[in-house]
Formats: sequence, C-alpha cells, structure tokens
Amino acid sequence: MQQLFAAFGVNVSLLIAQAVNFAIVLIALWYFLYKPVLEMIEKRKEVVAKGVEDAALASEKLAQADGEAESRIAAADSEASGIVSSAREAANAEKARLLKEAEARAVAVTQDAEARAQEIAAKAKRESEKDIARLAILAAEKVLTSKHD
Repeated sequence: MQQLFAAFGVNVSLLIAQAVNFAIVLIALWYFLYKPVLEMIEKRKEVVAKGVEDAALASEKLAQADGEAESRIAAADSEASGIVSSAREAANAEKARLLKEAEARAVAVTQDAEARAQEIAAKAKRESEKDIARLAILAAEKVLTSKHD
C-alpha cells in the first residue's frame, strides 16, 4: 500500500497528520460554531412559535373585544331608544295635562268674564232704572208744578 501511495506522491504520515488536523478543526467547529448556531436557531424557532401563538391569542382577544363592544353598543342603543321613548311619552302626558289645565283656565276666565258682564249689565240696568225713576219724578214735578201754576 505504501507503494501505491508513493506512486501517487502521497506521504502517509503527512496524510495522517492532515486527517488529525481536519478532525481537530471539525470538532472545534462543531463545538464552537455548529452547536451554538443550532441552539440559536432553536431559540429563534421558540421565539417565532411563541410570537405566532401570541398573535393568535391577541387575534382571539381582539375578536372577543369586538364582540363585547358590539354587544355594549347594542345595549346602549336599546337603552337610549327606551329613554327617548319614555321621554316622548312623558312629554305627551305633560302636553295633555297642560292642555287640559289651559282649557280649564279658559273656561274659568270665560265664566268670570260672563259673570262680570252680567254684573255690569245689571248695574247699568239699575242705574238706568234709577235715572228713569228720577227723570220720571222730575217730569211729574214739572207736570204738577205746571198744572198748579
């Protein structure tokens, strides 16, 4: 075998030394470079997987928050509608009450005005009756005094 190596110009002791050097470099690279790079890649995979998991969880929470917000908005909308309708009912009831009160006042004012008008008419009638009676007495006096004279 040495003759074969010698025929190709290969030095066996140098080949063994290079193989040992290559094995040392290979072990050093594996220990100092390949192993840390694999650990770093594994950590990166874990970080990426955690990021994906967190993103999915955040997306789920966002969907829940959107659903809750929509339900709150719907509840607030229905509550607002109820408040508006109750306010309208209260306003209509107050309007009806005020109308009845105004009609009652109008009737009372009309009756009071009619009573005052009747009182004024009666007073005017009494005064005119007094004036007529006085004028009748004066006329009778004139007639009597003119017949006596």
